[in-house]
Amino acid sequence: MKYIDMHTHTNISDGIYSPKELIKYAISKGLNGVAITDHDAIDGIDEAIEYAHTQNDFLVVPGIELSTEFQETEIHILGYNINHKDEVLKNTLSFLKKQRINRAFKIVEKLNKLNINITYNEIKNKSPNGVIGRPHVSRLLIEKGYVHDMKEAFEKYLGNQAPAYVPRYKITPSEAIELIKSSGGFSVIAHPKSINSDYLLLDILKNDVDGIEVYHPTHNSTDREKYLSIANKYNLIVTAGSDFHAPPSDSSNHGDLGDEKLSIENIKSIINKGD
Repeated sequence: MKYIDMHTHTNISDGIYSPKELIKYAISKGLNGVAITDHDAIDGIDEAIEYAHTQNDFLVVPGIELSTEFQETEIHILGYNINHKDEVLKNTLSFLKKQRINRAFKIVEKLNKLNINITYNEIKNKSPNGVIGRPHVSRLLIEKGYVHDMKEAFEKYLGNQAPAYVPRYKITPSEAIELIKSSGGFSVIAHPKSINSDYLLLDILKNDVDGIEVYHPTHNSTDREKYLSIANKYNLIVTAGSDFHAPPSDSSNHGDLGDEKLSIENIKSIINKGD
């Protein structure tokens, strides 16, 4: 049987591998496909598709992971089989990218006041594609010896209750779902356990979302049964993804590539339904 990992990140957002390197790694892990779902970014999709054409029947699903907020809770919405050349999508992502840059400047200011000697340009060098997030700041703090790992960086400086935290501009789940649909894709609630509220989860389902990520590294067997039951009740697409950013470490909430996967034929049938 052939398998696909439906939740992966490249160095276009906060992963460490280029799209080409990600596919090479996926093949080494025995996968036959990946969905490229960078945070608020689509710039790696063309490279991934182009390289996949040189491989034997390797499938790349063009996707995205949009950061949203609803009732003061961060909620991530995955989009699959999107038209990544859609102008409305590109313009929205350009705006979100500018907001991330502004946020990075503010984080640097706060860290500097805490006697942390880093600059915006140093962070930017960690993300040459410009989609800057807290993981890039974390890696710089580790490199400069201020912290030992990402867990410490978030606990000490960058987490939601930490002194250098700066909230990020976010769209709403309904806006994200509509943006995905307008670009021809289907929408999936990412790692629903992170929402930590069944009430909010069920409220989001009212926005005509298409699916739910039942299988994720942070979900135990009880979680998987719970979200599978919700998927069956609301007739939702079931997806599985490792949320891959880099080969795993003890401090990571993300899985190794292929830790969670689906039958590639199952995903092809879903994609073809939308054609």
